[in-house]
Amino acid sequence: MVTIKDIAKAAGVSVTTVSRALNGYSDVNEKTRKKISDIARELNYSPNTLARGLVMKRSKSIGIIVSGLTEASRKDNFTLEVLSGVNDVISERDYDLVLFSTTTTKQREKTYSQLCRERRVDGAILHGIKMDDPYLKEVIDSDIPCVLIDIPIETETVGYVSTDNALGAKKAVQFLIDQGHTNIAMMNGHDRAYVSIKRLEGYAEALSEAGLPLKKDWIVDGGFSEEKAQEEAVKLLTQHPDISAIFCASDLMALGVMKAAKELDIDIPTELSVMGYDDILLASYTHPALTTVAQNIYQLGYQSANLLIDMLEEKTQSRACILDTEIAIRETTGKK
Repeated sequence: MVTIKDIAKAAGVSVTTVSRALNGYSDVNEKTRKKISDIARELNYSPNTLARGLVMKRSKSIGIIVSGLTEASRKDNFTLEVLSGVNDVISERDYDLVLFSTTTTKQREKTYSQLCRERRVDGAILHGIKMDDPYLKEVIDSDIPCVLIDIPIETETVGYVSTDNALGAKKAVQFLIDQGHTNIAMMNGHDRAYVSIKRLEGYAEALSEAGLPLKKDWIVDGGFSEEKAQEEAVKLLTQHPDISAIFCASDLMALGVMKAAKELDIDIPTELSVMGYDDILLASYTHPALTTVAQNIYQLGYQSANLLIDMLEEKTQSRACILDTEIAIRETTGKK
């Protein structure tokens, strides 16, 4: 195996010079750097990344910590899309990626800093974290850089990438109002999810601006679960048959609402309009196809990885990135 000693001997320079040239230090003469690089290439030199990481105190690895990765999430391509975006940046910028799956219970057993240091990652992306999860407070206090997906916290070491969830929800409800609906219910997620809080705000704001009352018993939590949303929707539609539209805080819950409508023999969209949020892959394959708030899930991952690496390399001042949304109009909504 070729070592930097072999390169130093061939180039007629010291081992230290070779090391500094290959690791990009600016105090090496450009002519010398090129000579060393050419010799390293000719000798098929492959750097020992672990040793380089120990010298430079950086591993060029980042972690993505995913919470709530369960069997039920197989139907939702959200996490896969996020991972695809992260992975593409990792490849483009010559970093390595370590995937961690966590739960609220696991977070109490091992701290965020312990996890990152044990696996030698320079920083981490957190996806699926709830508002009461231990890691959320820990990342703020930690000196290990972190980017949060969908939780807007910005400090010297913490950044975030999100869509404007309140505005996206507001657009959805405004769309339903423009279709003539005035009796609009909401299938929310749960109050430990930041996106639920903001999407509820957008729902309420749209109703208020249209002069429509906010009926609290028309707002139910489906826990971001298709099955729970179906159960809650059956009860909601049975108790309040005058509801003509339901805005759902996720597409999976919208699928549950559609199943509930079928169970109750309610036709979509002639008797009930259903609006989702996310635009997961299944949204366009349902029958009827789901109208939804489309966010660029791939870009959530892509921009998160870019932001984290920029923070690690001190190439950015802003630690916040907000992505836009649009309404994907399909077949589950109609005029009232």
